[in-house]
Amino acid sequence: MSIRILVVDDHHVVRKGLVFFFRTQPDLEIVGEAANGKEAVELANSLKPDLILMDLVMPEMDGIEATKRIKQQHPDMKIMMLTSFSDQDHVLPALEAGASGFQLKDIQPDELVTSLKKIINGENQLHPKATSHLMNTFTNRGQQDKGRVEELTKRELDVLQEIARGKSNKEIAASLFITEKTVKTHVSNVLAKLELADRTQAALYAVKHRLVD
Repeated sequence: MSIRILVVDDHHVVRKGLVFFFRTQPDLEIVGEAANGKEAVELANSLKPDLILMDLVMPEMDGIEATKRIKQQHPDMKIMMLTSFSDQDHVLPALEAGASGFQLKDIQPDELVTSLKKIINGENQLHPKATSHLMNTFTNRGQQDKGRVEELTKRELDVLQEIARGKSNKEIAASLFITEKTVKTHVSNVLAKLELADRTQAALYAVKHRLVD
């Protein structure tokens, strides 16, 4: 089954290059293109792609605002940021807006395809530079709200750590020797207890409080 992708980038050459490459992949389908965030929101509503590859800095509406609006209307739609900016002023807002991944445009084409597939399977994908900036941000801010971690059971904490490592429910189940149904229950409990919206925020929370290496 093909992954239906909407490509969003204001740079015509970059956008067309991505579209050309993706069309050579048998399990990827390009359903549309957008040159700015406003167009992305409109096409997300009409085309309902499985995944949106979103540029960050664009005219009319940037990728962060577009991601917020799309996730409000389509919470399950996956969004991958693909940009040239990896600083903390861009990474954290993008993830908080609802992006499931953050990659830089220097990524190799095959690695980008792999990253997109992992996002569709429920994993989070961050470029190493983005991860580094997040760690620095959280270290500088200190460990706020740490007390809420104590509300988690040992198994829920294990699941949270595995989420932060980018594992899917299936991989977590295999790692912890429990069923996928049980993993889903633990994930729901973790999000509820920590008052988080999704797995991406859970992963950020784990990194922020140094719950993973």
